[in-house]
Amino acid sequence: MALSYPDVQLFINGEWRPTRSGKTIPVVDPATDEQIGTVAWAGKEDLDEALAAAAEGFRVWSRTSAYDRCKIMRKAAELLRERAESIAWMMTREQGKPLAQSRMETLGGADTIDWFAEEGRRAYGQVIPPRSPNVIQMTLKLPVGVVAAFTPWNFPINQVVRKLSAALTTGCSIIIKAPEETPASPAELIRCFADAGVPAGVVNLVYGIPAEISEYLIPHPIVRKITFTGSTPVGKHLAALAGKHMKRATMELGGHAPVIVTADADVKKAVSLMVTHKFRNAGQVCVSPTRFLIENKVADEFLEGFTAAAKAIRVGNGLDPETEMGPLANDRRIPALEALIGDAVERGGKLVTGGNRIGNQGYFFEPTVLADVPTSARIMNEEPFGPVAVINRFDELDEAIAEANRLPYGLAAYAFTGSDRTATRLGLEVEAGMLTINHLGLALPEVPFGGIKDSGYGTEGGSEAIEAYLETRFVTRTA
Repeated sequence: MALSYPDVQLFINGEWRPTRSGKTIPVVDPATDEQIGTVAWAGKEDLDEALAAAAEGFRVWSRTSAYDRCKIMRKAAELLRERAESIAWMMTREQGKPLAQSRMETLGGADTIDWFAEEGRRAYGQVIPPRSPNVIQMTLKLPVGVVAAFTPWNFPINQVVRKLSAALTTGCSIIIKAPEETPASPAELIRCFADAGVPAGVVNLVYGIPAEISEYLIPHPIVRKITFTGSTPVGKHLAALAGKHMKRATMELGGHAPVIVTADADVKKAVSLMVTHKFRNAGQVCVSPTRFLIENKVADEFLEGFTAAAKAIRVGNGLDPETEMGPLANDRRIPALEALIGDAVERGGKLVTGGNRIGNQGYFFEPTVLADVPTSARIMNEEPFGPVAVINRFDELDEAIAEANRLPYGLAAYAFTGSDRTATRLGLEVEAGMLTINHLGLALPEVPFGGIKDSGYGTEGGSEAIEAYLETRFVTRTA
């Protein structure tokens, strides 16, 4: 199969087209630092057309039955599976992750579509028992309206498909502002929906200057809901803008995930799972484990095993089948990581392995392990978003829980313990929207996905995910 990277266009009102200005920007392969294509750069004229299309698309789609919406979505999922190989190749070229991970993300996106397609058929209202026999009381679940979605570059399909599927299954139309660094794979996801028969205007795709697009779309009266995945500072700004205009918002923001390993845990299992999870996508994952809190009795064993496994990771071009970790997605991550690591060492932390850029071509960085880093270090307070793990020690469980909860973040947390009592306590006391104990159980379509505190609000998985896209309307009448 001959594969080539496309020049990515906008998708507005059922048509793939360039911007009205004709403006494009380059797309760069992070493994080679070479331009592989271009992406259309939307202006206000393009956004106005997308808004008008979405308004008309909502009129049509909201009147389409949940049964028929489900059929179209299930067809889109099948098309995504059929095209998984070519889409995964594009994703690896533009984002850098190993091809196997790109393939898994694409196929996982199809599973997400299927799950949401069925969930929309179960968006039930209620019949409420009346106080008078001649009165009928009921609630209706109706789509909220046009959705504006803003997604990042680290998971180009996964981040889009959750928002897109929740919107479409409930009868909403959507304008997706996808990432400029990784435009082709989300465009191919949208193509699957278009080819499956989604009416014109229901799904619209734009790229451009993030601040300009968000500050134009969010206050616009056509848009009734926003959904954003990204950093906490940007999320707070967009949430404030949404609140000012009384728009619903779902926020999936940054994290700084703690990992608690007690002395009675299966240490080898913890090492094996956490090394794989830490360095997946070069650590550019919002739920990536970062602050490892290991009970003193097993800390040396864990550190030795984790370090050896980190050193053994094969770093290279994601298209190479032997590669286990690809490059960072963009060049600005390299000095950011170097500064965090340097600060940690200056403050007394130990650089156990890694810490350096690999080569001069592409954005490769060594899998890095720091140990015994004080809480005053920046990396203990700022999300590194890269292949860096910090391994610290604790004596008492109270101490580990206090450190896990010290930061304002509360997205994901991990724990390994052989004690049911400890597991129960962690579930109650660790302040995170998601906690997985003794296995990796996050991010399935059917389970909640979201944070608390500064990590956002709302969920993008599980049965509650569609609630943010629905309005509850109460209707009462006499018989």
